[in-house]
Amino acid sequence: MQTLVVPLIADLPRLLHTTASNATWVITGTLLASAVAMPMIGRLGDLYGKRRLMLACMVPLIAGSVVCALSGSLWPMIIGRGMQGLGMGMIPLGISALRDLLPPERLGSSIALMSSSMGIGGAFGLPIAALVAENTNWRVLFWGSAALSVLVAVLIWLLVPAVPAQAKGRFDALGAVGLGAGLVCLLLAVSKGADWGWASGTTIGLFAAAVVVLLAWGLWELRTRDPLVDLRVTARPQVLLTNAASVVVGFSMYAQSLIAPQLLQLPEQTGYGLGQSMVAAGLWMVPSGLVMMAVSPLGARLSAARGPKVTLICGALVVAVGYGSSQVLLGHAWGLMVFTAICGAGVGLAYGAMPALIMSAVPRSETGSANSFNTLMRSIGTSVSAAVVGAVLSQMTISLGGHALPSENGFRTGLGIGCGVAVLAALIAMTIPGRRAAAAAKDAAHAEPSTEPVA
Repeated sequence: MQTLVVPLIADLPRLLHTTASNATWVITGTLLASAVAMPMIGRLGDLYGKRRLMLACMVPLIAGSVVCALSGSLWPMIIGRGMQGLGMGMIPLGISALRDLLPPERLGSSIALMSSSMGIGGAFGLPIAALVAENTNWRVLFWGSAALSVLVAVLIWLLVPAVPAQAKGRFDALGAVGLGAGLVCLLLAVSKGADWGWASGTTIGLFAAAVVVLLAWGLWELRTRDPLVDLRVTARPQVLLTNAASVVVGFSMYAQSLIAPQLLQLPEQTGYGLGQSMVAAGLWMVPSGLVMMAVSPLGARLSAARGPKVTLICGALVVAVGYGSSQVLLGHAWGLMVFTAICGAGVGLAYGAMPALIMSAVPRSETGSANSFNTLMRSIGTSVSAAVVGAVLSQMTISLGGHALPSENGFRTGLGIGCGVAVLAALIAMTIPGRRAAAAAKDAAHAEPSTEPVA
């Protein structure tokens, strides 16, 4: 779903009878909807059952695909893509459900495999979508996604067992509204700031509103009896530092996925572009997804032997090595393939470790909410990455045929930033409490006397 419209970006203004700037809302709408929905769906999954909510997520996913397939103008397309974004809440739910459905000896490898499957889905999605867009009507993309979503819903219904809900209490509707409003302000400013101007009143106003709303939301969550996100649990060092690492890992992961396709498709006349078609560029990116899935069993074994903290550190360092190798591999399609494959290996290790770290530090009744919040942190990292890398590439340009194109120095700078952020992720991961310290902290938290009145 995330790479579905990438081959259509250049044609969306013509297809939807709108401007190029307005057409970007087709991507921004999905980002905002998924970011807002994930924490809410995670909490609802804890309260009412993860299988039930996974099936509920399929409804907007299917409906949104149909709406997009029938769209002929901008607003229906934005609405449909927003509905598809709501369906993405099933990803952290599915990972959390593994804790309820599998024996402990299979949990680590299953988490790693499911986390890496997101990478291979995105890697295959791009060339498949490009092939369909080039050889058939663009609406086939959305009819195909609708059919695929129906198939997934049927498989969930038939194969995923229902597990009784672990959490008690009520859904925090006011907290959901507050978090949603704050996230919309924050992510809208980050994703559209380059178009509106970083110093514009709209951008600054949205950033200021995000700070005020999220602070007020945090105070509410600390005082309410049944919070949407238990900030006291989130503040535990293992959870807090894992979420912080997730932001920077998301940043470093997304930077290379923005840069590599552009280098592959820029014309050879630039001296550094490789002149590949969209389909060919997508195929050169497929190995990164395959490597991501291939390393997941290795990551699970490393986590079992040394703990997921070590796996997260290794993953971040492998991503940094991948970015470092890009400085000498640019100029060849196979070189970009190797660079993205190395990064894919690191992301596979890191993405498999983060849910394991989160779930080992939170009560079983909060796994859906905590995993959804962690996925949200990754989404914030990717949004910031898109803004930073986009700003770098838009400022460091060359002129070719009357068009401004990102320069080679701009790409190298963006890759250098990605490398530095990956190193920062490793440094943050090193501060996560080790197995013994985390277990002691968790036991101490559980041993604290209750402040609730005794009936």
